[in-house]
Amino acid sequence: MRSIARLLGSVFALLAALAGGDALAQAYPSKTVTLLVPYAPGGGHDAMARIVAEKLGPRLGQTVVVENKPGAAGMIGTEQVVRAAPDGYTLLFSSPAEIVVAPSVYKTMRYDPVKDLTPITQVGDTPLVLMAHPSVGVKTVAELIAKAKKEPGKLSFGTAGTGSSQHLAGAWINNLAGIDLQHVPYKGAGPATNDLLGGNVPLGILGMAPVLKHIQAGRIVALAVMTPKRVDWARDTPTVAETPGMEGFQANHWMGLLGPAGMPPEVVAKLQAEVAAVLAMPEVRERLRGLGIDPVGSSTEDFRRFLAEERERFAKMFRLTGLKQE
Repeated sequence: MRSIARLLGSVFALLAALAGGDALAQAYPSKTVTLLVPYAPGGGHDAMARIVAEKLGPRLGQTVVVENKPGAAGMIGTEQVVRAAPDGYTLLFSSPAEIVVAPSVYKTMRYDPVKDLTPITQVGDTPLVLMAHPSVGVKTVAELIAKAKKEPGKLSFGTAGTGSSQHLAGAWINNLAGIDLQHVPYKGAGPATNDLLGGNVPLGILGMAPVLKHIQAGRIVALAVMTPKRVDWARDTPTVAETPGMEGFQANHWMGLLGPAGMPPEVVAKLQAEVAAVLAMPEVRERLRGLGIDPVGSSTEDFRRFLAEERERFAKMFRLTGLKQE
């Protein structure tokens, strides 16, 4: 009888836990949700976060706000999310830099991207672009390499920050081509784009979102995309790997949604489902593709596996750059 009583007690406890989890998911959210973008306004992450927030709020029945917290290639904002309560009200709209690149670049970090964060979903994917201000006078990667060899150390490229995927891509180009392009880090793609437009930095390696309209208007020259194959909406722009001597070159950029470690699974599941629903909206997809962003909306498990693969890939890429850990 005692064993039956214990069994019934366990069953009732399990049912209560399941009911409690269901109730938690139904009650969430009961206040404003913050999407923290760890970069300055004006970049692709900021633009996508605002599009998602605009549509996600009505689905959740609460306001969803975007907060920018730039600095240290996304690590300052990420640390703020790591320290937040794991209740689903403070979320990170991440890039590769602070999640999968930083462990290779820095000897010590103030957070562990694997242990201190909860993956929710990959929200978007966008190609990195190598581009030049028209005054540089180059239109291809081969022309850029030739110019850089004639003027060693004189050309520089802007990125969203030290330790970003763009930074690693530029260092890898230097290593493969035997050139010395100087890195100029910014606190996000927005400020880097502004300086590139003004000719204050001659070259840029950035995601497509903040620069697509400027490329189309001729204010910036797209030399190459860093994808394995040409992208459908920029068929005339070659890949870096098409340049002799640069075979095998590939660098990607993406956006992900994560929260602090220890988030309730029911809240994670609700956020993943609602964000995926937003990304499936035709209007949202059209707006994102107009920025050069492909919406994703992966499952949480797929995103977790993707992050593990990306950590490995960027660790290998870091070794190929010739950079030293900071």
